[in-house]
Amino acid sequence: MNITVKTGAITNVESEILLVGHFEDNRTPEGAARLLDEKCNGLISELLEEGDFEGKLYSSSVVYTRGLLRSRRVIIAGMGKKKDFNLERLRGVFSKAAQKIRDLNITKLAVSLDFGESDLYVRDVAHAAVEGAILGLYRFMPYKTLEEDGKKEPVDFTIVEGNPGLLEDIREGARTAEIISRAVYLTRDLVSTPSNDMTPAILADRARDVAKEGNLEIEVLSETEIKKLGMNALLGVAKGSSEEAKLILLKYNGGKEKDKPIALVGKGITFDSGGISIKPAERMEEMKADMSGGAAVIGTIKAAAELNIPLNVVGIIPAAENLPSGTAYKPGDILKSMSGITIEIKNTDAEGRLILADALTFAERYKPEAIIDLATLTGACVIALGEYLTGMMGTDGALKKAIRSASETTGEAVWELPLWDEYNDLIKSDIADIKNTGGRAGGTITAALLLKKFTGDYPWVHLDIAGPAFLLKDKPYIPKGASGVGVRLLVQFLVDRSRASDANS
Repeated sequence: MNITVKTGAITNVESEILLVGHFEDNRTPEGAARLLDEKCNGLISELLEEGDFEGKLYSSSVVYTRGLLRSRRVIIAGMGKKKDFNLERLRGVFSKAAQKIRDLNITKLAVSLDFGESDLYVRDVAHAAVEGAILGLYRFMPYKTLEEDGKKEPVDFTIVEGNPGLLEDIREGARTAEIISRAVYLTRDLVSTPSNDMTPAILADRARDVAKEGNLEIEVLSETEIKKLGMNALLGVAKGSSEEAKLILLKYNGGKEKDKPIALVGKGITFDSGGISIKPAERMEEMKADMSGGAAVIGTIKAAAELNIPLNVVGIIPAAENLPSGTAYKPGDILKSMSGITIEIKNTDAEGRLILADALTFAERYKPEAIIDLATLTGACVIALGEYLTGMMGTDGALKKAIRSASETTGEAVWELPLWDEYNDLIKSDIADIKNTGGRAGGTITAALLLKKFTGDYPWVHLDIAGPAFLLKDKPYIPKGASGVGVRLLVQFLVDRSRASDANS
């Protein structure tokens, strides 16, 4: 989609369709809708008076202008009640409207962000509108060969603003949203790709492509190099597969050379059968999404580079397949991690924490300012928080607060769970230093407590994205399947942190 911003009156724009908004509690049109209504001899007012459109959230109605405007159609998007309106709802409004426009086979639309009186900052409004429209139109289609729905994708999205003084802010908001949305698209594509076409080696190749396009540094460690580092937890998980493990290191140097980096660690299990402790067959196909954390790290660093965020960021992605075979690691095995900590294997399906343990230890060599890991780590987190919430745990209050703030801005919701020291007893082993699962009770917390043992003294936050990484039904701007969760959250976190650094310097 081509996003353009121009000055002018929405009433004079020539496009296939004009998009304006209407609040449910407005009896008459406001903002741009009022201007169009006046030009159309009250067509919108008539629609409202007859009760054919009420402005309920995510509803829409199309009005034909009968030659009274240069544009043939107007789509009025329902924005719900004013008191409930926020940026998250705006994303959904523009997503649903864009999907409706696609259903009409319309490729060019012009929009106004004038909804009447509002206390929202226009740059944020532009960001949310563009983000919602792009993300809501996402479809994963590379493997579709027999079915064609005939729908054309909207290709031209023009924001029309009558006040020239607002153009710069609108352009900045739209540009930022477009960059971040494309990074989410990349992440969704990586996660959606079936595991026969998304092995650890292929994931590394995709990261190389991103590095080449974004002038980033990349290094991919082979199994031989991983073995020399003593990363036996990662290698143990990979033993059951003929696909070699990889350690993907993606670096963005946007800050000063002396600045310590933010380390982002993402779980990269490209398929998780559970190994010897094999999962049930039902819904196992979704386990291609077990590399969602690693994909989100790649997407985040891509966006950070394109936005020129003035920070240094390093992405660390341990990638492997977890499969059963004659060479697979087994319950009862003991693995010696890179840190030297020994881990008794109680369940081979608790593999994510093993590969992250070595990756977190590896992260310490960068002497990072902070470490954040993302992982589809525990089914227990889905039981505790449901499908849409990310579980957050960590050792640093300021870091958790910053991520919570980014969550409120982006709508990628997080909920903190406690790292309760008493639960460490649940992962004590009789024959090794620790065991890789503490049982069902408090499973999300005990998994995070295991990770904590590999984070040193660095500020650290763990994000368990097992719920929101792969959705079973559509949300307003997240079509069913891979969500790309974590990208918008982490980019916002990086933007906020860079602003805070500038303010303190």
